[in-house]
Amino acid sequence: MKKVVSLALAAVMAASMLAGCGGEKPAANSSATEKASAQAGGVIKVGNSGPLTNDYAMYGKAVEYGLKLGFEEINAKGGLQYEVRVEDDEGDSEMAVNSFNTLMDWGMQIMAGPTTSGCAVTIGSNCAEDHVFMLTPSGSDPNIIATGDNVFQVAFTDPNQGLVTADYISMNYKDSKIGLIYESSNPYSVGVRDTFVSEAKTKGLNVVCEESYTSDNKADLSTQVTKCQAAGCDLVFMPIYSVEGAQILTYANKIGYEPLFVGCDGLDGILAVEGFDPKLAEGVLLLTPFDATADDERVQEFVKNYTEKFGVVPNQFAADAYDAAYIIDQACQAAGVTADMDYQQVCDKVVEQMLTMTYSGITGETMTWQADGAVSKLPKAVKVENGVYVTAD
Repeated sequence: MKKVVSLALAAVMAASMLAGCGGEKPAANSSATEKASAQAGGVIKVGNSGPLTNDYAMYGKAVEYGLKLGFEEINAKGGLQYEVRVEDDEGDSEMAVNSFNTLMDWGMQIMAGPTTSGCAVTIGSNCAEDHVFMLTPSGSDPNIIATGDNVFQVAFTDPNQGLVTADYISMNYKDSKIGLIYESSNPYSVGVRDTFVSEAKTKGLNVVCEESYTSDNKADLSTQVTKCQAAGCDLVFMPIYSVEGAQILTYANKIGYEPLFVGCDGLDGILAVEGFDPKLAEGVLLLTPFDATADDERVQEFVKNYTEKFGVVPNQFAADAYDAAYIIDQACQAAGVTADMDYQQVCDKVVEQMLTMTYSGITGETMTWQADGAVSKLPKAVKVENGVYVTAD
C-alpha cells in the first residue's frame, strides 16, 4: 500500500480551529482521587460499539484495540480502574441502539463511541436523553455533537477535513485539474465533500469532474474512475473509506490511470484492506492526525506496544481511541470521579472538565474542546511511500 506522509498544517488550521493552551496528562498516582479509588476498589465501566465483523471491521477493531490498550496501561498505574466492553453494531444505526441498550444493562457509565459517524449521531441522541457522557473516538459528523451538550469528539469534524484538504491542495497543487469521488449516502463522505467544494471555489481550484456512488451501487466504481480520466483529472480527491478507495486504485491501475490520489482520515487503513496490493497505493496523500512513523517518543511507544499486542501497525482510528482512553481518565481524575457514581453523576463531572482541560496525546498537542463538543487540534498530511506511511515534505 502507499505510504502516507504527514505534514503539519498549522497555518491552514489557524483560521478554522481554536488554539489550544498548554498542559500534559497528569502523572500516575499523582492525586488523592487516584489513591482513594485504588483503595476503595471498583471499576468505571466504559462502553463502545463499532463494526467488528463486516467490510469495515478494520475501523471497529482499531478503535476497540486502541481503547483497550489505553485503559490497560492506565489500570496498570494503579489509580482509577476501568473496564471496557465493546459491542458489534456492524456500522448499522439500529444495531447500534441495541448495542447501546446492552451496554446500559451492563452498567455502562461512559460511552467511548460509537466508531462510525452514522451510529454516533443516533447514539448521541440516546446519550443526551439519558445523560450519559459520550466521547466518540472516530465519529466526525458535526451532527454528532449537535445531539447534546454531553457529547464530544476526538476526531476532526467533517467540515474541517474538507476545509483543510482544499487549502492544502491550494498551497501545493494549485494548477491541478481536480476530480472528486464520494459516497452520497454516507454522512462522513458528504460532509467532507460539501466543505471541500465550497472552499475549492473560494480558493479558485479547478474541480472539473465530480462523481458519486451510494451504498447500494459501490460494488463497481469503474465508471467514476473512467469519467475522471476522461476529464483529464491529474488529482482525484476521495473523501471515502479505504475499502472503496482500494477498489478505485485497483481499477485505475488496470486502465493505466495515474493521477495523484488524495484522501482524508477515512482512507487511513488502505494498506490493510484484504486482497489489495499495497504497491498500488504508492504516492497516495491523506490528511490524518496520526503518523505512525513520527519521531515522537510517545507515538513510537504506542506503535511498538500496539503492534506487539495485536500484530498490526495502528492506524489513525486506533490512535484516536488510545487518546480517548487517556482523555477520559484525565477528565475523571480531575473531576474526582469514583467507581461508585452513577452514569449521570459521572456525566456532570466529566463534561465540566472537558470544557476547561487541555490534553496532549499522540494525535495532537494541547487539544481543547469547544462548547459544542468539537475538538481543536492540528492535522497532518501524510503519503504512502514504499508501502508505509511517511511524513509529507
